[in-house]
Amino acid sequence: MRVLIIHSINNSGSIENYNFIQDQANALKNKGIEIDFFGIKGKGFLGYLSNRRAYIQKIHQFKPDIVHAHYGLSGALAILQHKIPVVVTFHNGETLSFLGNLISSFVSLFSSYNIFVADHIRNSFYVKRSENFSILPCGVDLHLLEDQKNISLENDKIHILFGGSFSNERKNVLLARNALSLIKRKDIDLIELKGWSRQEVFMLLKQVNCLLLTSKSEGSPQIIKEALACNCPIVSTNIADIEMLVDGVDGCFLTTLDPIDVAEKIEKAIAFASRTEGIRQIEKLGLDNGSIAEKLIAIYNKVLKEWKVSQQL
Repeated sequence: MRVLIIHSINNSGSIENYNFIQDQANALKNKGIEIDFFGIKGKGFLGYLSNRRAYIQKIHQFKPDIVHAHYGLSGALAILQHKIPVVVTFHNGETLSFLGNLISSFVSLFSSYNIFVADHIRNSFYVKRSENFSILPCGVDLHLLEDQKNISLENDKIHILFGGSFSNERKNVLLARNALSLIKRKDIDLIELKGWSRQEVFMLLKQVNCLLLTSKSEGSPQIIKEALACNCPIVSTNIADIEMLVDGVDGCFLTTLDPIDVAEKIEKAIAFASRTEGIRQIEKLGLDNGSIAEKLIAIYNKVLKEWKVSQQL
């Protein structure tokens, strides 16, 4: 089976900075799926649509069985042909603006199959199909756990990894800092999740005292799943699908947007003073990349079967 993956490359220039897409593609390759990529250059709806000619040429060149688009705007380009069935994965950014939600809702009606990385994303769409959709988060690359090196961290500090860039407003570093100011300790080191390689992030998650995520909104955050895989204690605002992800895992604490509540949960995570059993949760939920790839292939086969039937009518 051949799958053409469509995604934006506006922010990075390549697929390499979209780790969750690349990881998913690699897992599919390991299952025998032939993968190629089409990167979209251009801003906004019209910028995306300007790629149509190159997209059609790519289809003629690669001859895919399935087109798999990531994000709603990519899906808007993907459905502008009628020879190949289209699967679209919606990741959350689509719902954050009126226009993005409108376009994505429209795309969801005309794609062959919709994947939502969390249930709240589908619930926020203006229109919803009652069939041909799945809730399927992106998986975790457990091979990254194999690197046993350590990053040099001061032994006399409490190290907390912040789940994003300080400059990303959606990650809400102000809440994190306000909460930490309420904790009467001077030995807390808040580490920004920026500028680290993938392997280094996993090394950090194996070493820090906890992960702190104070986001205002998320899809199905990879950093939470990666922290679970590394048995790292977690403090997070109760948004997206995080409650489901950490449910029943000792050492994981959910908070409101109240800095007092966040501070109390950080203190509990520090007092936990141990590693969690988060990797068991990843295995229980089937959130390793191999398991997700198998579910994707089942979706592709279903789509192809239905597509062939429709073409015979």
